Amino acid sequence: MVDERPAPRYGWAFAAIWLFYLGENLNALVRTPPGWQRSVGLTALAGFAVVYVLVLARVRHFQGLTHSSPAVSPGRRAWWNPFAGWFTPGDEAAFAGGADRRERLVIWVALALMTGLGALQIPGAGPHALTCLVYIAATAMMGLPRRQGISVAVTLVVLAEVLLRTLPSWKTAGHGYSLAIVLAAIATGGIRLALDRQRRLQEAHHEIAALAVADERARIAAELHDILGHSLTVVTVKAELAQRLLDVDLDRARAELRDLESLARDALADVRATALGMRGISLPGEIAAARQALAAANVEADLPGAADDVPTRNRELFAWTIREAVTNIVRHSGARHASVRLTPHQVEIVDDGSGFGGPVGAGEQGGGQGLAGLRRRAEELGARFTAGDRENASGFRVLMEAPS
Repeated sequence: MVDERPAPRYGWAFAAIWLFYLGENLNALVRTPPGWQRSVGLTALAGFAVVYVLVLARVRHFQGLTHSSPAVSPGRRAWWNPFAGWFTPGDEAAFAGGADRRERLVIWVALALMTGLGALQIPGAGPHALTCLVYIAATAMMGLPRRQGISVAVTLVVLAEVLLRTLPSWKTAGHGYSLAIVLAAIATGGIRLALDRQRRLQEAHHEIAALAVADERARIAAELHDILGHSLTVVTVKAELAQRLLDVDLDRARAELRDLESLARDALADVRATALGMRGISLPGEIAAARQALAAANVEADLPGAADDVPTRNRELFAWTIREAVTNIVRHSGARHASVRLTPHQVEIVDDGSGFGGPVGAGEQGGGQGLAGLRRRAEELGARFTAGDRENASGFRVLMEAPS
């Protein structure tokens, strides 16, 4: 069975580049006189670095740094992922705020192992071994649910302060380690939030695409059924009639055959028109897609329940307007609430996000190809298109008014 999730290609490398901060530990251990303290410390340092890179690269939030790649089989995944056997397809349904139970267990085991390996460096590296606490805090913030990660980071700060204040030989080391732990936790937490948002945006785009494809397939299937079902029925009846008339009324049989040819050509033209219209979209489908996309992006949505009152000539234009406006809301606005107001002759999409900083012209940088495309569609159909910041509130407003 093929695993459809992209293989993490660069996550391990991004984790590894931060290992240079362990140079302080390495320098202290190398300067330690030969003995068990030095040997054990260097071995523990190497093991600590390996565990940190492998575990952090495996964390599901961290994989937002990777790019899409072709699907790979579980056998191919195994060579680069030492934890591949720990994760089953069911594990992929992790909730947005943290990893599932099995991955969380792996993170806790890794944190305990990293703590032990860090402690083994103390005899040789002394207070420099506290640098390991920075990496442990970063791993906890990235891999555990947010509250648990914060609890681990606070515990590590307290542990560092206790050791620095109680061990006589460590009192001169200062309190930079505690500050480093705090900064690492804040930075990693921010990265995690950004990656969560990126993942949700990707899911929203995929959902929009899937709904659009499903709706288009259903539309084409219905149109082909209506076109071919009716046309082939009439063709069959006329063919039977022409066959019976061949021996009775040759002129009338020829007339029926001419009608038969005309019907066949009309049916072929209708099928071609349907095929050429495959890029069209439906208004109900875009409303449903908008609901899914906004929900995936944690945007509260106020959407119309139906589009029956909208004339057929306006539906495709309004559907494109909703699609582009919702895409911009999900991508750029940072909005918490969005609404779509639909009438027979206009559609208005409003959000409470950051806005753009004024009206968006057709050629202005930042207006986007999508909004420029909507403006062109509106001009071709004689409609009026307006897009810009809301006048008396924060956010953005898109309005498409079709001619009456």
